[in-house]
Amino acid sequence: MAGGDDFYSKDRPENPQLAEDRPRGGGPEDHDTATGPRSLWLWWLVLAAVILVLFFIFI
Repeated sequence: MAGGDDFYSKDRPENPQLAEDRPRGGGPEDHDTATGPRSLWLWWLVLAAVILVLFFIFI
């Protein structure tokens, strides 16, 4: 049986690094999840909840 690195190196290609399958970093299609229509609905919901809480406190 071969010892050390010899055992694994015989079946490995010359350049064993794999090419990156997806690029790193953002692009124009990547956007912040806190922006857009979802965020607008979230703020309206928070505002409605605050108004309801204040309404029930001061009645």
